[in-house]
Amino acid sequence: MENNQEKDKKPVESLQEQAKEEGKIDVQKLLEQYDTESNVRRPLGIIAIIISIIAISMSIFHFYTGGFGLWLALKQRALHLAFTLTLVFLLYPTTKKGIGSDKTKVPAYDFILAVLGAVVSLYLIVNYNELVLRSGLPTNMDIILGGICILLVLEATRRAIGPELPIVVAVFLIYSYFGPYMPGFFAHRGYSLERIIEHLYMGTEGIFGIPLGVSSSFVFLFILFGAVLNKTGMGKFFIDMSMALAGHTTGGPAKVAVIASGFMGSINGSSVANTVTTGSFTIPLMKSIGYKKDFAGAVEAAASTGGQILPPVMGAAAFVMSEFLEIPYIKIAAAAVIPAVIYYIAVMTMVHLEACKYGLKGLPKEKLPRAKEVLKEKGHLIIPIIGLVYLLVRSYTPLFAAFWAIVMSIAISMIKANTRLNVKDLFAAFEDGARGALGVAAACASAGIVVGVVTLTGLGLKIASGLVALGGGNLLFTLFFTMIASILLGMGLPTTAKYIILSIMAAPALVQLGVLPLAAHLFILYFGVIADVTPPVAVAAYAGAGIAGGNTMKTGLNALRLAVGGFMIPYIFALDPGLLGLTGSWFHTFVLILTSLAGVLALGSAAGGYLLTLTKPIERILLIISAFLLLTPNIITDIPGVILLIAVLFMQKTRQNKDQANKVMT
Repeated sequence: MENNQEKDKKPVESLQEQAKEEGKIDVQKLLEQYDTESNVRRPLGIIAIIISIIAISMSIFHFYTGGFGLWLALKQRALHLAFTLTLVFLLYPTTKKGIGSDKTKVPAYDFILAVLGAVVSLYLIVNYNELVLRSGLPTNMDIILGGICILLVLEATRRAIGPELPIVVAVFLIYSYFGPYMPGFFAHRGYSLERIIEHLYMGTEGIFGIPLGVSSSFVFLFILFGAVLNKTGMGKFFIDMSMALAGHTTGGPAKVAVIASGFMGSINGSSVANTVTTGSFTIPLMKSIGYKKDFAGAVEAAASTGGQILPPVMGAAAFVMSEFLEIPYIKIAAAAVIPAVIYYIAVMTMVHLEACKYGLKGLPKEKLPRAKEVLKEKGHLIIPIIGLVYLLVRSYTPLFAAFWAIVMSIAISMIKANTRLNVKDLFAAFEDGARGALGVAAACASAGIVVGVVTLTGLGLKIASGLVALGGGNLLFTLFFTMIASILLGMGLPTTAKYIILSIMAAPALVQLGVLPLAAHLFILYFGVIADVTPPVAVAAYAGAGIAGGNTMKTGLNALRLAVGGFMIPYIFALDPGLLGLTGSWFHTFVLILTSLAGVLALGSAAGGYLLTLTKPIERILLIISAFLLLTPNIITDIPGVILLIAVLFMQKTRQNKDQANKVMT
């Protein structure tokens, strides 16, 4: 009797344990395989203690400056980079296999690189006044240390997030030097090594530019906020609430995956990490009720990827966007709400149709937690998120809001014993926060080099003009080419880096053709995010496939189908920013929401082959035409688009009624 009561008391834990046991899931191994940022050393003894002290010190520094005032821009960013380079070389092995891949030891050369990383950064802080006085007149020491700094940033980025971004950066560096030999309009006068190094190292135009500035302030604190929340048990709270809300419905576990991943994604900007952490529970559950493994992995990947575009805490790219556009972050978050919700409704709809298609049921209610009990147990953990949103809405800076959100998280956790953070937990959270920020910081430093080259050579304006010319001055064509560029870059680069690169090269082309700046930047962000589920390099989908034991390419294609709404929505708000609430009346926005949902439903049904029942070829064709008509926000195209969708619904309902009548007769 006692055992049964205990079982009923914690139904989700038993389900989670059962799911992990059946799937034999090693979360850490999967993270290391699919998420480069998680492939770290685990040294023992004094080395482990040193790494922990440095990481905790990094978090304490950023927490302190977030609450009591940032240092001067170059000094703040330089110390941020010093911590980053030191930790990357101590934590990340040289290669996954072969030389330097032993994860229990830190080789001597990495200690040297770690020290060098600190030296080249701290040099700017120690000699700050002197550097300001002789601005434009670098010494040999400046150039030597600057050159070393660039090389260290590239190597740290390669280790932390992979080789793709360093390769892109190297191409830009070569371009800046060999300008006179470039073809056509890409040609420029070229710059000496000394001039390039000075521009990238000795000011806030290159490595220490806006991207690293955002990383060293807003982004770090929001990552730390997520780490602290995670230590309080917020992740489990999200899963419990999702189970209570949707576990019993048609195809319940898949809907749980969508809701839980949306919750987690709203405070965690990593598609892969989100896929693995929530997917380790939801994917085995999906498989247990009959979902095919390729589809189960795809559901988690598509849902987790959307977290980067879901407020209140979007991915790091949104904070960079705020600085680039010089508008408050809350305005970006407010504009992103409606498209993000439509994206998740689209994924949820696709999941529901798939469940209906194969007759998949939900989980028994008696095995699920009750929402009331979940809220009673851990509902207080929502308060810091509400407080964060309140502070942002009241026009406080993201830095101020994040600082107090962390303070609130620590204070609120003390209310109940099962969420209370002791000193050890707090230090662990601060260490996790620093570790979680390394990939973003390295990417921002490398992206800063790209920005520096673009500003030095004027390449951004040339690319923008080239895109407009390639599109023949036609907005739709230019949007299409920008989408392709976003996806191609996004296949190998982290979201923040790909956004930064495209924002300085592609966004001006869209603005030039009449797209509002915020809509243009969100357009680029969306397709950079969608790249995580776009084969052949769909990293989030591959992580989902790893958990489900499915085929990576099939999982990627399924994830792409589920995320199909993400391909329509950016076109709609680029052509009519009323969907972002930037223009027109609320009624106009409401109509756009309805037509967008109709378009997403039409496209999703065509892709999945099911609406009310299995679609016939002619119905698929009509649904595709309907979706493309609804893609352009205009009453002239919306009306026939809606009519075609209703026509297919009528055809399917008629056929459904006829089939039911025949069954009754037989």
